[in-house]
Amino acid sequence: MHPRPFSRTGWQVNPIGFGAWAIGADWGAVSDRDAEAALNAALDKGVNFIDTADVYGMGRSEKLIARVLKSRGGKKDIVVATKAGRKLSPHVAEGYTVPAITGFVEQSLKNLEVDALDVLQLHCPPTPVYSNAALFDGLEKLVQAGKLKYYGVSVQDVDEAVKAMDYPIVSIQIIFNMLRQKPIDKLFDLAKKKNVAIIARVPLASGLLTGKMKPDTKFGQDDHRNYNIHGEAFDVGETFSGVPYDIGLAAVEKLRPLVPGGATMAAWALRWILMHDAVTVAIPGAKNVAQAESNAAAGDLQALTPEQMAAVRQIYDSDIRPLVHHRW
Repeated sequence: MHPRPFSRTGWQVNPIGFGAWAIGADWGAVSDRDAEAALNAALDKGVNFIDTADVYGMGRSEKLIARVLKSRGGKKDIVVATKAGRKLSPHVAEGYTVPAITGFVEQSLKNLEVDALDVLQLHCPPTPVYSNAALFDGLEKLVQAGKLKYYGVSVQDVDEAVKAMDYPIVSIQIIFNMLRQKPIDKLFDLAKKKNVAIIARVPLASGLLTGKMKPDTKFGQDDHRNYNIHGEAFDVGETFSGVPYDIGLAAVEKLRPLVPGGATMAAWALRWILMHDAVTVAIPGAKNVAQAESNAAAGDLQALTPEQMAAVRQIYDSDIRPLVHHRW
């Protein structure tokens, strides 16, 4: 994998990172042993960017990361980005105050066993938060106080991402994959111009783009692909990228013949993301060693051809765009 610069931080991160939602909660049962093995496997393959959040297992994901890094002799050159805000109940714009976020930061510092967070991201806050200049001033003061090194945002839609760049953020985390392509049209050029890192989350569309799911695939009661299928718990765009399951499966079957021999669909879908130079890092999740190693291998695949890129876009435009492009 060829490292990419992470905004103005001076960090060079490998473009396949590790998304640590699955080892925290909401993706079915994952034992501590399997979670630690998956994270170690990713790090062994050169992954050096980990994304987590305080709400993933209410601290479990952050604590697992701290334990693994300590077992490997310390954090060293590993960048750990976490998120805060989703613990607010109710999750409303008015709850995003400097004292509240400061409290969440203090807990994440303890969970991750560090003196300063590498990157704190506001965790998909309500849209009015992006107009709250006082909150972003507060984040700047947390940097000055040594609690954070940098801060960014995790957003639900492109318009929020554009607004967030009014502030001195270093990163934007947004859903981007073959089934969610709007950032190409409205965000990427501006992010490059302003030197803001793009973290591509849900890169495999909640597993749809692994090509392993079928109409009768069953998900556990504790898996958001069961309980959030219509957005019952949080934004439906976080589950299968907001694409109805049957339509997503049909699109995958159209994509399947494009995958070159010797490559898995998952790795190829990740490689498609890396074709976009505005993307700094994609953060697929992994619940076991095999998934972690497969994800990391995506960075070594050959580039997609112009014909493959055009074919992916055509499938998106005809089958997926009408369902998602206007929403996020």
